[in-house]
Amino acid sequence: MTTEQIPASDARTTPGSPRSPAAARRFACGLGVVWVATRLGMLALLAQPLAAFDVGTISGEVHQIYYGWYGQLARGGFPLDDVMWQYPPGAALVILGPGALPWLTYFQAFLVLTLAADGLLSCALARAGLRPGRRTDGAWLWVGALPLLLHLPLVRYDVQVTALAVLALLALQRHPRVGGALAGLGATVKVWPVLALLGAPRGRTTRDAWLSAAAGAAALLAVLAFGFSHPLGFLRQQGSRGVQIESTAGTALSLARLAGWPGTVEYRYGAMELTGPYVPALAHASLVLTAAAFCWLLFWRIRARRWTPATPFDAALAAVLLFTVTSRVISPQYLVWLLGLAAVCLTSRATTQRPVAALLLPAAALSALAYPVLYDDVVSGTPLGCALMVVRNLLLLAAALLSCHRLWASSRSAGVREKGRPAPEP
Repeated sequence: MTTEQIPASDARTTPGSPRSPAAARRFACGLGVVWVATRLGMLALLAQPLAAFDVGTISGEVHQIYYGWYGQLARGGFPLDDVMWQYPPGAALVILGPGALPWLTYFQAFLVLTLAADGLLSCALARAGLRPGRRTDGAWLWVGALPLLLHLPLVRYDVQVTALAVLALLALQRHPRVGGALAGLGATVKVWPVLALLGAPRGRTTRDAWLSAAAGAAALLAVLAFGFSHPLGFLRQQGSRGVQIESTAGTALSLARLAGWPGTVEYRYGAMELTGPYVPALAHASLVLTAAAFCWLLFWRIRARRWTPATPFDAALAAVLLFTVTSRVISPQYLVWLLGLAAVCLTSRATTQRPVAALLLPAAALSALAYPVLYDDVVSGTPLGCALMVVRNLLLLAAALLSCHRLWASSRSAGVREKGRPAPEP
């Protein structure tokens, strides 16, 4: 019995999955209707004039920053002296992408491509959920929860990156080389998608996936290095970042401001960052915690003895949660990544991460309240702004700890590992 095969009697009675072709069609139609309705609502928010929903002009990042990068990249060079450019070279593909639709403005083309990536991701999750022994909960989570972030996901390129990571995870078990190549491509765009390979079953699956990721990433980087100047210029800007007000460390400093800490908030490196006493120490502490999180993940990988079909999904979500809560920056669009990975987990009956996914829903809603609705309070460090960030970050911290605990427990006591392959879906 393979990873994706279960007895027909189990397939007919699997909770959360359509039980007949007619039910599958109803599910697909219902999901499509919800997707269209919610995405039209997100687009409508882009067109409304209410300042509460567009602090600092959310869409201005595409209109001005991305479009400015597009002009530089089209001339054959990466933005060397732009402190806002903090992304790996593969991000150039996303920034240049709207140029493939010359009959639209840059902004319109960017929206079209973002919605296309969103639609592809939704279809992939739906298709995965319709397989025997799988669940459709993941597709519903992604389609229904992304609007909790209002219209922000449409004007950042995190949906495209999340789609690469999700597709990599869904391909990993059946086609590890394809999954690895997609994760490698995602890593050249925004680094974190490589974590999709962390939970790959030991043996040939892991070797094929990581070799494909390395080969794909190296090939793309070589092409970009040949076609563009200064492809590694982003490292200088990334290393200089401080503590963003929405990060875990930033929340601690905002609470300190209420108690009299003399620090201030400045716009630096594309974000509102805290400056003043103890900020460098907290920034370094965040990096140390990130390194410690990486060490724990390696320790888990070494000590894990049993895999289920959901282990690669669960490990990816746990890893990204750890790197999120220890980061010096927790931008609202990070929740796009987490919702996408949680959605993949929920396609499997064997996942341990359902309570974690539940915690991410209020965390996403609070992130939208923090930015853009109540961003002035967050920046000013008012009691309301501080309370909002404390609750949001406590939810993320609780989700990270719970995710790691359940991943550890499942790898020690659940599933059956045989010749480096995951156990079949129950």
